[in-house]
Amino acid sequence: MVRQSYTIATLGSHSALQILKGAHDEGFNTLLITTPNRIHFYEQFPFIKKIISVPNFFDYKIIENKIKDKKTFLIPHGSFNAYLSVEGNKKIKIPYFGNKQVLEWETDRQKQRNWLKEADINLPRQFADVEDIYYPVIVKSYGAAGGKGYFYAKNRKDFENKMKKFGTDQFVIQEYIIGNTFYIHYFYSPLTKKLEIMSMDRRYESNVDSLGRIPLTGQEGLKIEPSYVVVGNSPLSLRESLLPEAFAMGERVVATSQKIMKGGGLYGPFCLETVITPDQKFYSIEISCRIVAGTNLFLNGSPYSWLIYDEPMSTGRRIAREIKQAINQNKLSMIID
Repeated sequence: MVRQSYTIATLGSHSALQILKGAHDEGFNTLLITTPNRIHFYEQFPFIKKIISVPNFFDYKIIENKIKDKKTFLIPHGSFNAYLSVEGNKKIKIPYFGNKQVLEWETDRQKQRNWLKEADINLPRQFADVEDIYYPVIVKSYGAAGGKGYFYAKNRKDFENKMKKFGTDQFVIQEYIIGNTFYIHYFYSPLTKKLEIMSMDRRYESNVDSLGRIPLTGQEGLKIEPSYVVVGNSPLSLRESLLPEAFAMGERVVATSQKIMKGGGLYGPFCLETVITPDQKFYSIEISCRIVAGTNLFLNGSPYSWLIYDEPMSTGRRIAREIKQAINQNKLSMIID
């Protein structure tokens, strides 16, 4: 089969297991690039056919020099942003699944906000001047760091005290929306021009989620600051009457990206990170323009993927299926940057 001469590769982190399992199930060779301390762990999985060791993930040239086969496709995930930066990703010459132009909009919070606003997505209020802040707020640093560098402030005094310890000058201040978090995982195919909802999750954040299980009277005097560092994920399903709006939001985000970005806009996997308020209104607090770690819950598919596919379909496998279809249709230029 023609795809057996092709290899799907990724970095050993984030969602690598899902990506390479999906690639293997679709008949591709698989390659993992990882650091020496992780090799033994990844050797336990038979669907990973080759492992390449690199000293770190911070230099795209180190990774690029290890891969000589031009029939290798590199699948990005959150660690690519965290380690390689936007410029490092752009300089990679290995065939890369996805549109690199999207990275500028994902990592620049103001550009991201402009994009979502143009797509008619409800957004939390954002504040540029301390005098204008409507509390409570959440302060977020730039980049994909799994919630690290976020803090909550209940009033101005709380905000000013925490800003003294923040340690970065790249951040945004957002209204803290009180509601249920739903992270909606989409996949848009430029080959079929169709959008799919693949799955949904919520993040489990340490220690804010465990603090929520302690009564207010039990928290008094503890002096524990909430942290939003993501340590895991749990699956969710959405009330069916809200599904049409969830789907429409994804369609608007894709359509707007095609107008404002070069290279065909947003395609492949992405995630709208939303909060749903008691009046059943969605607010998007962020967009991730790649596979997200919450999809790792659904290696055997989700309730939503089963509505589309009569077989197990993870987001990792859906990526490999898209590449396979592009090879068979001679349309790789539509999905590879």
